[in-house]
Amino acid sequence: MSWPNSPGPRAPETLVTMSLSATQKRQRFLALSAEAAACIRCPAMCARAAVLTELNGPVDARVMFIGEAPGRKGADRTRVPFSGDQSGRNFERFLESIGLARSQIFITSAALCNPRSASGANRRPSSSEIRNCSDFLTRTIDLIQPSVIVTLGTVALEALKLIHDHEFSLKNDAARIRRWHDRLLIPLYHPSPQVLITSRKEKAQLRDYQVVSKAIRKVTGSLLPDFR
Repeated sequence: MSWPNSPGPRAPETLVTMSLSATQKRQRFLALSAEAAACIRCPAMCARAAVLTELNGPVDARVMFIGEAPGRKGADRTRVPFSGDQSGRNFERFLESIGLARSQIFITSAALCNPRSASGANRRPSSSEIRNCSDFLTRTIDLIQPSVIVTLGTVALEALKLIHDHEFSLKNDAARIRRWHDRLLIPLYHPSPQVLITSRKEKAQLRDYQVVSKAIRKVTGSLLPDFR
């Protein structure tokens, strides 16, 4: 496997973030979390609560997973990304297949609140809702400073375009290691039951996660509990 070229110079704001102490970093994250909780930019989701707290993962994580949005029966209820529903159970199984634990990763989403249809069912977040959340995603990435970003589904991959443009797609780049904005990026399919049936079956997704394992080993040298 050929690896992306070495990263270029980091942006000044990134250098500032990297110089923060653990306490300062946590304080900034808590402030960002509070700001997200108070956000009312999306009229259709003002009754929902943003899923961005310390339950998302450690602020010193080297690996970040980005999903589409909290699920009605999942994170919107449990407050823990990818938990409490079948998508979460599939995600847990895929992580376990490469020996990765939630305590080692940070998980967020393109839209921080659960988008629902008029009937109360989950729906795909609109382009304006993703745009409204883009600032939170940008600042979360800048604060966490992950070496590896894994997007889960098309919505998450497209959300990164609002931060730093790219031409990647699931059709052409799924389970391939790419360079995005000074980081390794691995676009993957979403772990939802529907996707497993229609687009990317479980065996294929299990193989995809082996690429995540290789990327982590490339930047950290291991998959041990202390790789953060």
